[in-house]
Amino acid sequence: MDSEFVRLLRSSRVWEAGVTELRPFDPATAPASPLPLFTTWFAEAVTAGQPEPHTMSLATSDEEGLPDVRTVMLHGADEDGWAFATHDHSAKGRHLAARPYAALGFYWPTLARQIRIRGPVTTAPSREAQSDLHARSTGALAAALTGHQSEVLGSLEELATESAAAWDRAQHDPDTPVPSWTLYHLQPDTVEFFQGDAERRHVRLNYRRAEGGWTKELLWP
Repeated sequence: MDSEFVRLLRSSRVWEAGVTELRPFDPATAPASPLPLFTTWFAEAVTAGQPEPHTMSLATSDEEGLPDVRTVMLHGADEDGWAFATHDHSAKGRHLAARPYAALGFYWPTLARQIRIRGPVTTAPSREAQSDLHARSTGALAAALTGHQSEVLGSLEELATESAAAWDRAQHDPDTPVPSWTLYHLQPDTVEFFQGDAERRHVRLNYRRAEGGWTKELLWP
C-alpha cells in the first residue's frame, strides 16, 4: 500500500474540537415516531452550519441482488415517506423497478450524527413528480431534460451540446414536462438515529415499525 496514502489515511481525524459539536442525546426524550426527530435533527444540522445536509446516500439492489450506492438529494420527508427523484430509466430507477426496497444514509459530522433508513419504495403520481421538478432550479430542469442518465457517453463534447440545448429549453420553457422523471417515496420499516460520543459511547436509537405504531430500542455502538 502506498506509504503516502497510509500517512494521509492515519492522520485524518473525525470530530475535531472546534469543528464538531458533540451534543448529548437522551433517547428517553425521543418522540414516539421517527419523523419528528428527523426534522428536528435536520433543522439543528442546518443551524450548526452542516454543508449540504439534504444530501444522502441511496442504496439499491440490481436485478441480481447486487448492491449499489450513490449520493442523491432529499426532496422531502412527511407521512408519505422520504422522497427522492430520478429518471425511471436510470440505474437506480431500473433497480427500484426490479426490487422496490432501498436504504438511505445521512451523515452530519458537524454534530457527529448519522441517520439510517430502510424500507419499501413506491412511486408518486406523475403530476406530483412534474410539480416537484418544476419547483426546483433551472439547472435541475436542464439536467433532467438532458436525459440519458447512466447511459454510456461518447464524449464530453456530446454532453456539452446536449446540455446547452437543454439549458436553452429550460430557460425558455420552464414548464417543459419530463415524462421519465419519477418521484419516489421510501416508507421506512426502520429508522436509526446515531449520536457520536467523545468516549465512543455512541447512542444509537432504532425505530422499528410495528402493528399500529413504532417500537423503540437501543443498539450497542
